[in-house]
Amino acid sequence: MAHSLSAKKRIRQNQKHQARNHWRKARVKSTIKRFEQALKEGDTAGAGEQLKAVYKTLDKVCAKGTIHKNTASRKKARLARRLGKTSA
Repeated sequence: MAHSLSAKKRIRQNQKHQARNHWRKARVKSTIKRFEQALKEGDTAGAGEQLKAVYKTLDKVCAKGTIHKNTASRKKARLARRLGKTSA
């Protein structure tokens, strides 16, 4: 248990940051699910639009420091490869 005021404040800040990071990661997951749903339905045009949305979300989350830039890049590359395989 924290005793000093600064330690208590740090605990409060960490809880807020943790909640915010959890919300951002959940947002990424939901956009990826929408992309995968479009791929499953065979809608390549819709999947392309969803891929743009995934890119935008990943870039925003990466810029805020929630995920590492290489993680975002790896996810984008894998999703783009999946779209390329289905459209070919």
